[in-house]
Amino acid sequence: MDLLLIDDEASLRRTLRTVLESMRHSVAEAASAEQALHWLRKQPFDAAFLDLRLGREEGMALLPLLLREVPRLAVIVITAHATIASAVEAMRTGAFDYLPKPFTPDQLRLVLERWRQVHALQNRLANLEEQMRSAAPEMDLHTREPAMQQALDLAFQVAASEATVLLRGESGTGKGVLARAIHERSSRAKGPFVTVHCPSLSGELLESELFGHVRGAFTGAVRNTEGKVTAAEGGTLFFDEIGEVPPAVQPKLLRLLQDRSYERVGETTMRVANVRILAATNRDLAAEVAAGRFREDLFYRLNVIDIELPPLRQRPRDILPLAEHLLAFFAQQTGKAVRSFAADAEAALLRHKWPGNIRELRNAIERGVILASGAVLERVHLPGQVGKLPPRIEVGGAVTLEALEAEHIRCVLANSASLEEAAAILGIDPSTLYRKRKRYGL
Repeated sequence: MDLLLIDDEASLRRTLRTVLESMRHSVAEAASAEQALHWLRKQPFDAAFLDLRLGREEGMALLPLLLREVPRLAVIVITAHATIASAVEAMRTGAFDYLPKPFTPDQLRLVLERWRQVHALQNRLANLEEQMRSAAPEMDLHTREPAMQQALDLAFQVAASEATVLLRGESGTGKGVLARAIHERSSRAKGPFVTVHCPSLSGELLESELFGHVRGAFTGAVRNTEGKVTAAEGGTLFFDEIGEVPPAVQPKLLRLLQDRSYERVGETTMRVANVRILAATNRDLAAEVAAGRFREDLFYRLNVIDIELPPLRQRPRDILPLAEHLLAFFAQQTGKAVRSFAADAEAALLRHKWPGNIRELRNAIERGVILASGAVLERVHLPGQVGKLPPRIEVGGAVTLEALEAEHIRCVLANSASLEEAAAILGIDPSTLYRKRKRYGL
C-alpha cells in the first residue's frame, strides 16, 4: 500500500515509517498541511495517517481538504489527546478510523487489514454494478409521445423534492426504471436505492423484510436482522406493486409514511427512518379502497404525486426507437453483427399490441438477435405472436360498428407519421383520437 504520514513530530514519523516499511508498505512523510497536499497532488496514496495536532495547524481542518483532493483516500486519525467527541467528529467528517497514541504495530496492521477488506468489497460492488449494467440495457427515457413526455416531465420536476410519488401503469411499462431515474436526479442520489417486492412475500415475511426483526421474534429468528428500511437509510425506498401489501402490514406502512417511524418485529423500540418513499402499482388503488382491500388513509398518503405511464400500445412512435436501442444492446452483448430490422420485422413490431409492454418488447428483441444470422433481423426471428395479423374485418360483414372503427383507426395509425396526421385523416381532433385509442386499446 502507498501510505502518507502527516505528523509534525519527526521522531514519531521515523518510527512509524520504520514499522510500516517492515510491513512492506511504501511510505511518504509530511510535517504540515501544505506538504501533505503537495504529496497528494504529486502521486496517488491508498491511506493517510493524520495527527490532529500539526504544530499551530489543526489536523481536523485538514481532513476535509484531504478528502476533497482524493475522495477515496482512507484517512486514519492519530492523536495523543483522544476524546470521544474528537473521535465522533473525525468519523463524521469522513475519517476511516481513529487511533489513540500510543498504538502498537498490531493495531496498525489491524486497521490496514480492515481497510484492505473494505477496499476489496468496494471493488467487488463496483464490479457487480458494472455486470448488472452490462446484463440489462439502460432504459431509453426519450419519447415522441406527448402522454409519456408529460409523465417524464412531472417525474423529473418532483425528483428534487422529498415528496412521495406513486407510479401507475400496466406491468412492464417501466415504473421501476422511472423510479430509479427519479432517485438518480434527487438529492439522495449518492444514497442507496432499495426495492421492496411486495407480491413476493407473505404478510409476516414482508413485515420482517421491510422493518427487520430481533432474535427470537418468531421461529427461525436466530439473530437480529436489519430490514430494508435500514438498508435504504439516506436514500430511496421503492415499493414495487404496493397494491399487493397485505392488510395486516398496511397500518405499519402508513406509520412509516406519516411519521417516518417503525419498529422491528419483536421489538418495542421506535426507530426513525431517513428515507424517501416511491411506490408503483398496476392496480386501480381507488377501486381497491372502494372494495375494502386497501386502506383509504394509506392511499391518500401515497398519492401525493400521481404519475401514470401509458402502455406501449399507446406509444406507437416510440416502438421502433426503443426496438433499435434494444437491438444495439443485445447485438453488442452477444457479439452478433445484427444492425437493423427488415421491413417485415418493423411492420410486425408496429402492428403488435404489446400486452407485456416494454418487458415483452425487450424479450422479443433479445430472442430475435439470438436467432438472426446476418446483419438484418427479420420477421421470422421474432416470436410467433408478435405482429400476427388479426382476422380480416370486411365492410358489410358480420361485425359491429365499433370493431370497424377500431380496425380503421388501427390501420390509419400504422400508416401515419404522427398522431396529428392520423387525426387529420380521420377528420377528428387529436384529443378525440387519444380517447378512442385508449378505448380500443390501440
